[in-house]
Amino acid sequence: MAKDPSPVRGVGLDDETRCAHYDGPRDVIAIRFPCCGAYYACFECHAARADHEAERWPVDARDERAVRCGRCEAELTIAAYLACGHACPACDAAFNPGCANHHHRYFEGEGEGFST
Repeated sequence: MAKDPSPVRGVGLDDETRCAHYDGPRDVIAIRFPCCGAYYACFECHAARADHEAERWPVDARDERAVRCGRCEAELTIAAYLACGHACPACDAAFNPGCANHHHRYFEGEGEGFST
Protein backbone atom coordinates (compact mmCIF):
# COMPACT_ATOMS: atom_id res chain seq x y z
CA MET A 1 0.00 0.00 0.00
CA ALA A 2 1.33 3.36 -1.02
CA LYS A 3 2.24 6.02 1.48
CA ASP A 4 0.80 9.49 1.09
CA PRO A 5 2.84 12.35 2.55
CA SER A 6 -0.07 14.83 2.68
CA PRO A 7 -0.77 16.05 6.22
CA VAL A 8 -3.68 14.98 8.36
CA ARG A 9 -5.76 17.89 9.59
CA GLY A 10 -7.57 18.12 12.88
CA VAL A 11 -7.76 19.45 16.40
CA GLY A 12 -5.06 18.47 18.90
CA LEU A 13 -3.47 15.81 16.67
CA ASP A 14 -0.73 13.51 17.84
CA ASP A 15 1.75 11.82 15.51
CA GLU A 16 -0.55 8.80 14.97
CA THR A 17 -3.65 10.84 13.97
CA ARG A 18 -5.42 10.75 17.33
CA CYS A 19 -7.33 13.99 17.91
CA ALA A 20 -9.05 15.95 20.65
CA HIS A 21 -12.30 14.12 19.86
CA TYR A 22 -11.00 10.53 19.59
CA ASP A 23 -7.76 9.83 21.40
CA GLY A 24 -7.89 6.22 22.50
CA PRO A 25 -5.02 3.84 21.82
CA ARG A 26 -6.76 2.40 18.72
CA ASP A 27 -7.95 5.73 17.25
CA VAL A 28 -5.24 5.67 14.60
CA ILE A 29 -6.95 6.25 11.28
CA ALA A 30 -7.65 9.34 9.21
CA ILE A 31 -10.26 9.70 6.50
CA ARG A 32 -9.83 11.60 3.24
CA PHE A 33 -13.00 13.54 2.50
CA PRO A 34 -14.22 13.63 -1.11
CA CYS A 35 -15.37 17.25 -0.82
CA CYS A 36 -11.85 18.61 -0.38
CA GLY A 37 -9.45 15.70 -0.88
CA ALA A 38 -7.93 16.35 2.54
CA TYR A 39 -7.34 13.88 5.34
CA TYR A 40 -8.95 14.64 8.69
CA ALA A 41 -8.67 12.66 11.91
CA CYS A 42 -12.48 12.53 12.23
CA PHE A 43 -15.74 14.12 11.10
CA GLU A 44 -15.64 16.50 14.07
CA CYS A 45 -12.18 17.72 13.06
CA HIS A 46 -13.50 18.35 9.54
CA ALA A 47 -16.40 20.37 10.98
CA ALA A 48 -14.00 22.40 13.14
CA ARG A 49 -11.31 23.06 10.51
CA ALA A 50 -12.91 22.99 7.06
CA ASP A 51 -14.78 25.93 5.54
CA HIS A 52 -17.43 23.73 3.93
CA GLU A 53 -19.87 20.93 4.70
CA ALA A 54 -18.51 17.39 4.70
CA GLU A 55 -19.43 15.07 1.85
CA ARG A 56 -19.51 11.27 2.03
CA TRP A 57 -17.91 8.79 -0.34
CA PRO A 58 -20.51 7.26 -2.69
CA VAL A 59 -21.03 3.50 -2.72
CA ASP A 60 -19.40 3.23 -6.16
CA ALA A 61 -16.13 4.72 -4.81
CA ARG A 62 -15.10 1.72 -2.70
CA ASP A 63 -11.83 1.44 -4.70
CA GLU A 64 -10.71 4.95 -3.67
CA ARG A 65 -7.75 5.15 -1.31
CA ALA A 66 -9.36 7.22 1.42
CA VAL A 67 -8.31 5.78 4.79
CA ARG A 68 -4.84 6.18 6.24
CA CYS A 69 -3.29 4.22 9.07
CA GLY A 70 -1.78 6.57 11.63
CA ARG A 71 0.90 4.06 12.58
CA CYS A 72 2.45 3.16 9.22
CA GLU A 73 0.77 5.72 6.93
CA ALA A 74 -0.53 3.00 4.60
CA GLU A 75 -3.36 4.33 2.50
CA LEU A 76 -6.25 1.86 2.25
CA THR A 77 -9.10 1.68 -0.19
CA ILE A 78 -12.50 2.13 1.38
CA ALA A 79 -13.31 -1.51 0.59
CA ALA A 80 -10.08 -2.73 2.22
CA TYR A 81 -10.74 -0.62 5.31
CA LEU A 82 -14.33 -1.82 5.68
CA ALA A 83 -13.18 -5.44 5.34
CA CYS A 84 -9.97 -5.27 7.42
CA GLY A 85 -11.38 -6.63 10.68
CA HIS A 86 -10.27 -3.58 12.70
CA ALA A 87 -6.54 -3.98 12.00
CA CYS A 88 -4.25 -2.41 9.43
CA PRO A 89 -3.49 -4.92 6.67
CA ALA A 90 -0.03 -3.35 6.24
CA CYS A 91 1.27 -3.17 9.83
CA ASP A 92 -1.41 -4.96 11.91
CA ALA A 93 -2.07 -1.86 14.07
CA ALA A 94 -5.36 -2.28 15.91
CA PHE A 95 -8.15 0.06 14.76
CA ASN A 96 -10.99 1.09 17.04
CA PRO A 97 -14.01 -1.14 16.29
CA GLY A 98 -16.22 1.68 17.59
CA CYS A 99 -15.39 3.66 14.44
CA ALA A 100 -17.94 1.46 12.67
CA ASN A 101 -20.61 3.47 14.50
CA HIS A 102 -19.55 6.49 12.43
CA HIS A 103 -19.08 4.89 9.00
CA HIS A 104 -22.36 6.46 7.83
CA ARG A 105 -20.72 9.88 8.29
CA TYR A 106 -17.99 9.02 5.79
CA PHE A 107 -19.39 6.40 3.43
CA GLU A 108 -22.77 6.32 1.70
CA GLY A 109 -24.54 3.00 2.09
CA GLU A 110 -23.17 2.36 5.57
CA GLY A 111 -26.03 1.98 8.01
CA GLU A 112 -28.50 2.55 5.16
CA GLY A 113 -29.42 -1.07 4.39
CA PHE A 114 -26.52 -1.61 1.97
CA SER A 115 -23.68 -4.05 2.36
CA THR A 116 -20.03 -3.33 1.65
